[in-house]
Amino acid sequence: MAKDLYGMLGVQRTASADEIKRAYRSLAKKYHPDQNKDNAAAQEKFKSITAAYDILGDAEKRKAYDAGAIDADGNKKAQFHDGFGFGGGGSQQERRQGGRWNFDGGGSPEDVFQDLFGNFGGAFGGGQPGGGTRSEGFRPGRASGGQDAKYEITVDFLDAALGAQKKLSLQGGKTLSVKIPAGLKDGQQIRLSGQGDPAPFGGKAGDALITVHVRSHDVFSRTGKDIRMTQELDLETAVLGGKVTISTIHGSVVLKIAAGTSSGKTVRLRGKGIAPKSGPAGDQLVTFAITIPPEDDALQDAVRHWVKKRKTTKQAA
Repeated sequence: MAKDLYGMLGVQRTASADEIKRAYRSLAKKYHPDQNKDNAAAQEKFKSITAAYDILGDAEKRKAYDAGAIDADGNKKAQFHDGFGFGGGGSQQERRQGGRWNFDGGGSPEDVFQDLFGNFGGAFGGGQPGGGTRSEGFRPGRASGGQDAKYEITVDFLDAALGAQKKLSLQGGKTLSVKIPAGLKDGQQIRLSGQGDPAPFGGKAGDALITVHVRSHDVFSRTGKDIRMTQELDLETAVLGGKVTISTIHGSVVLKIAAGTSSGKTVRLRGKGIAPKSGPAGDQLVTFAITIPPEDDALQDAVRHWVKKRKTTKQAA
């Protein structure tokens, strides 16, 4: 029994070009080799529906097929003549290979697949918001690209803030060296070209997509490029002033504290925040919290004396 190209795509002979294209898209997603690596039947099905779309997806070939000028395999029948719309100085060039007619130019299978798979997005391990390459879909006459492989890695706060080199162990014992750029945020993704799944038919390997998670820190937090922390001050330093050692992500610094510093006051250490590869560095914001000694009788007596003296001074005024 002769093959019915319309039946292979599940459409009526009266289907529009858009209906045929939508039907092929749906079937191609289902039977694509990248989705069925170990399923030979699915791969053969994909080849069959692709061959059907090669003809029905091209207006001139479909017209020739409907008129009986070419068969379901694209072979020229005896009644075929150049005046039908393929040759005779037309815009497409034809070449005959082993009894089958193939076409170069705007209606080539390569162009058809570029249009189709360029719109599939992430259906076969494709790209992410923000751009980047994706694994290539199967195309007639060329090898299929490998799928992108997704991984996750967790790094310390300071490694993400300052940048670091980390090792990522993959299945099979393979290890990847992952460069963590300074200022990487929790949930951001790193792409390593060619480190994904190998191509099933010898094409280009996919990419490795690594989502980075950042551990919280006991002292530091971040807002954009700025680092935030809370620094405890003893009562003596807060009242009389003095010097304290402040930790930053770049090391320790000595900070002069003004007399009469209150809890909640924030000072800015310029350039002590995250320093990205390009652009100015952020700052470190230090908020003070005054600590009061518990149940110190001498301190309490001194405060009572200070309060009494202050009230007397106000009354005299």
